[in-house]
This record gives sequence, C-alpha cells and structure tokens, in this order.
Amino acid sequence: MSGHSKFANIKHKKEKNDAAKGKIFTVIGREIAVAVKEGGPDPNNNFKLATVIAKAKANNMPNDTIERGIKKAAGNDGSVDYKSVTYEGYGPGGTAIIVEALTDNTNRTAANVKSAFTKGKGSMGTPGCVSFMFDQKGQIIIDKEECSMSADDLMMAALDAGADDFNEEEDSYEILTAPDAFQAVVEALNKLNIAQVSAEITMIPQNYVQVSDEENVKCIQRILDLLDEDDDVQNVYHNWDEPEEA
Repeated sequence: MSGHSKFANIKHKKEKNDAAKGKIFTVIGREIAVAVKEGGPDPNNNFKLATVIAKAKANNMPNDTIERGIKKAAGNDGSVDYKSVTYEGYGPGGTAIIVEALTDNTNRTAANVKSAFTKGKGSMGTPGCVSFMFDQKGQIIIDKEECSMSADDLMMAALDAGADDFNEEEDSYEILTAPDAFQAVVEALNKLNIAQVSAEITMIPQNYVQVSDEENVKCIQRILDLLDEDDDVQNVYHNWDEPEEA
C-alpha cells in the first residue's frame, strides 16, 4: 500500500471526537445491541459481538459499560429496535462515500444523509454504486511508540494468527485480515499484550482520490462533518486522500 497514513487519520478523528466521547460510546452501544439481538450475548459464539467488543476496547470503552450494554440488550428491557441501513454516494472531485447507520427511523436518517451530501455538493447514489471500489477487511492499527515488539516479530505473529497483510508506516503498523480471521488475530495480539489504536471490520478503498480544488476540499469536509455529527451514523468510509494535519 502507499504511504497513506492511516494512523494520522485515526489520531485526527480521535482528537476531534474526544470532546464527543459520548457519541463514540453511543455508536458502539448501538452496535452491541444489534449484535446481541442477532447472535446472542456470548461473544465466543457471536462473531459480530466479538468484533464490536474489540472495537469498543480499542476506543477505551470501560469493561463494565460493555457488559452493561450486553446485559441490557440480552434482557430486551425496553431497548430500541435499530435497523441497519447503508447509503452510498459521490462527493466532489470524483470521491466515493459509504455511510453505515443504525436507526429507529429510516425516513429521518435517509433525509439527514441526503441533506449532508447536498450541502457538500455531492449526491446520493443507488446501492452498490461505489461499494465495488472498496474491500471489506479487518484492520488493526498499532502505535509504534506503544509497541515493544520488533516489526518482523509483530508481522510473523500477525501472519501466524491468520492476517493477510502487514504494512509498516512512519509512526504505526497496519495489519489487514479477512473479516472471518479478524477475531483470531485480535485475540493473538491481546495475548501478546499488544495495544491497538484501532481494531475493526472496515471498508478499505482500492485506490485513493486526490482532490486539489480548494472548494471541492471544503465541500467534502462539509459532508464528512455533517455525517459525523449525525447520531444515527455509525461509520463513514471514503476514498478521499485526506491531507494530514500538521
């Protein structure tokens, strides 16, 4: 892969969201509720729940908060019934955007997502219009400064556990897995006490798009900011080669 810094992008997102930590926990809480409803409360027998728990821990969600969310969803005590919906569309400059949401009101969510695209001079498309430009992968990011293991040893440990690819960046390591191998790799890293900045099933762009026009850059950022502010939106994937901040 290119020198596209996933870690810088993730750090930027985390810093941006620090003031809205509740939003991150709300997002993950909804994912826990849906995963428990679909596959039960035992992560050993529920791959989707195990994946969400790995994501929760990478975002420093307390264990008791995770356990409370699982118990609440399993008890079904007045919990909201969320529906998973995905939207695809185009941003300025030929960029592709995928939006994943969990909502109790699809009309509201669709209107809000469409409004975000429109305000940023983008457009929503039909299902499948841009998802073919992405690959679904398990992605694990490790901060070099927090990792005592050498790059070679870490790579071998990841590959032995079932990872597909290992990339070394200037400040981080990236491990990519097939979705069904993700949990095993995360568990192997946990046993080695390897801290993870990020661990999730994500959509990796096959190619990144550079946008040089300043107005287009502002419009893409507008779309992403509006989507980030929407409580129904869980994940946003795009292939914009977002410039790193100093």
